[in-house]
Amino acid sequence: MSERLKMLSVEDALAAAKEVGVRESLAPLSVYRVLLHNPDLAKAMTELLSTLLFTGKKLDVRLRELIIMRIAWVTGSNYEWSQHWRFAEHIGLAAEEVVAVRDWKKADNLGAADKVVLAAVDDTLEHGKISDRVWMECATHIRSQAELVEMVVAIGHWTMFSQLLRSLEVPLEEGVDAWPPDGNASGDDNY
Repeated sequence: MSERLKMLSVEDALAAAKEVGVRESLAPLSVYRVLLHNPDLAKAMTELLSTLLFTGKKLDVRLRELIIMRIAWVTGSNYEWSQHWRFAEHIGLAAEEVVAVRDWKKADNLGAADKVVLAAVDDTLEHGKISDRVWMECATHIRSQAELVEMVVAIGHWTMFSQLLRSLEVPLEEGVDAWPPDGNASGDDNY
């Protein structure tokens, strides 16, 4: 495994996080041990991440996690897949539902709302935007305009995170299983 950027020590990452107000619990994560080379940028990314995950969330958490897992699968982001696998389990998604994002069009264990947000992900990754047809379907399954905005931001945010993780070759934390539950990987990277 190559190392594009040397990860900060946990101690240096904690100090940088404290300096800019990034939660200390994030600093030991590999992604933050890389991001905190630029503390101001790490803070800005954390603020959006925290808004999407905790404080300003409008979009159903299940749909958000399916979005993230699809992005991780299509882009081949092991780090994103492996980290969010644990979070998806935490919020109650069954392993079979998460694995279904790999080939969601054939999945019989995903609902209509699940499939339409996954179509929105695929449209965005393939064409850079959500098509009119898919947007209209999203609008029939997603309750509010605030949720639709959040869906678009979530797709963009986690696509950017995948690119960042893969480009900076951020490794998984020690002891974290790669590509759960079965080790099947999408792509050639380990990031």
